[in-house]
Amino acid sequence: MAQNINAPLVLAFVGDAVYGLYMRTRLAEAETVKMNELHHKASHLVCAEAQYRAIQHITPLLTDEELQVFKHGRNAKSGTVPKNADVIHYRHATGLEALVGHLYLEKQQERLTFLLGKVFDFLYDSEAN
Repeated sequence: MAQNINAPLVLAFVGDAVYGLYMRTRLAEAETVKMNELHHKASHLVCAEAQYRAIQHITPLLTDEELQVFKHGRNAKSGTVPKNADVIHYRHATGLEALVGHLYLEKQQERLTFLLGKVFDFLYDSEAN
């Protein structure tokens, strides 16, 4: 594996794709609506504000190692300014994505599925109410 694969922003890059795919897959399984409605609902699940709420929800479930990965991702300086997100939400979203990328690349599929399942259920239920 390349040496920079464990860099927080690289983990977040991978984690963003994994997170988005997981949320869209679960949403497609849960919904029988038109494509534009699926896209709209998916956007609400993967935005920085939703990811901020998600990490707040699962933080008590994280191991010390997972919490450290999240914090490294959250504190990484990306050099970009978020266009449609609060800076705090954006940084927490980056931390969550770094955690997802870490679990994915470490092949911790069961743990990844468990945490993302908790996130999906929380956010999906929040959107329904």
